[in-house]
Amino acid sequence: MESTAPSPEPQPSVARDSGGTPRLTARQRSRQRLQESLSAIVASRVAMVGLVLVLFWVLIAVLAPIATGYNPLYQDYKNLDQAPSAQHILGTDHMGRDVWSRVAFGARTILTLGPISVLVAFLVGIALGLPAGYYGGWLDEAVMRILDALMAFPTILLYMIIISAVGASAVNVVIAIAIGGAPGIARLVRALTMDIRSREYVAAAKLRGDSDAAIMVREILPNCRGPLIIDFLLRMGYAAFYIGTLGFLGLGLRPPTPDWGAMVQEGHGRMTTNIWPVLAATVAIVTLVIGLNLFADGVREESMRYQ
Repeated sequence: MESTAPSPEPQPSVARDSGGTPRLTARQRSRQRLQESLSAIVASRVAMVGLVLVLFWVLIAVLAPIATGYNPLYQDYKNLDQAPSAQHILGTDHMGRDVWSRVAFGARTILTLGPISVLVAFLVGIALGLPAGYYGGWLDEAVMRILDALMAFPTILLYMIIISAVGASAVNVVIAIAIGGAPGIARLVRALTMDIRSREYVAAAKLRGDSDAAIMVREILPNCRGPLIIDFLLRMGYAAFYIGTLGFLGLGLRPPTPDWGAMVQEGHGRMTTNIWPVLAATVAIVTLVIGLNLFADGVREESMRYQ
């Protein structure tokens, strides 16, 4: 009997260019760009220093109940304005509340409100800037005049006007920061859209019969993601700073919610007797804002290097 050798299994065909190099699919190219971006961030010392600072506060916020052992609202009237000790590692404030506990739970506040407010600002800015840049004409003029009117106000003054009108609360802080940040985001999206709308792949989408909404969402917006991601990271630092500023001005969260800015405001008049609440909250705000800005700067530098 003749033995027939098994036929080899067919190998999947791989598309190759004219030089014989395999052509990557869209998903493979996206994965390759992501890997290159992550490698670039790891290689950037500036970005890594910023990332370590941010991750420190993220970890503290997540593990706040375990890391402190105190309720941030508990008042120990026997230990008012106490210096750091084994019982209270950063001392207590004028109401006997543990300073370290309020700093740790305050990190939860700022790391929750900051991303939410910036995300809302981006949704509003994209919704305004994308059609304005795509269509141009009277729509562009109308949107830009409204945004120019909002940008005429100093940022902190605009926040103060909004919160003074609607009242101090977490929701209103998010709304105020979103309104203040949306004009700058809309102008950035508009400029990127006006540049991208003349590209060949946009013209090809029009020839396919795609709707304007589909072209803006599928073709233009994904190609704006690089500058928008960097702008998002930068605005995170601004949001953290402004949340602390509003808390200091008494326009942030309502007491007794742990708030770094409110801690500075409550303790700045008692610094001669107890500096620890002010010092701890100030260091927390500074390190978080610096960390966010360093990470954003590092990502921006690496992205420009690989362009």
